[in-house]
Amino acid sequence: MGKEFGYRVGVTWTGNDGTGTAQRTYGRDNELRVEGKATLPGSAPPEFGGDPTAWPPEELLVAAVAQCHLLTYLFVCSRNGVVVESYEDDASGTLLVEGAAGGHFTEIVLRPKVTISAGDPELATKLHEDAHAGCYVGSSVAFPVRFEPTVTVV
Repeated sequence: MGKEFGYRVGVTWTGNDGTGTAQRTYGRDNELRVEGKATLPGSAPPEFGGDPTAWPPEELLVAAVAQCHLLTYLFVCSRNGVVVESYEDDASGTLLVEGAAGGHFTEIVLRPKVTISAGDPELATKLHEDAHAGCYVGSSVAFPVRFEPTVTVV
């Protein structure tokens, strides 16, 4: 039997202007809290009536998959003799909206640009597959996560 870890996040709706959800223009603002960490301002995406300066769940999902992949990739590289010097990703997700209140993500695409100073560049590229298999978040989603990696040797 494996180990279990729990993660708690507090979410509070802060968008009530005094009328609740009586009007469809109700505020989408919210706060995401984890004890001991900075509060994140949340909202819906602007296309769904939210604040464009706050974090919507759609971007948080793409960020979670990309960040988990980064951290797992660094781990598998360190175990396989690939020395990573830099890593940047320009990740994107595609949301398909069906009807008034339904939809789902169809994919997330990760585009990591990795610079290595030691190790095999082909192995560094292949390790993205191993990272995805080991990434707790990316391997948990019910849609494809694709990779378009670039590896540079310095």
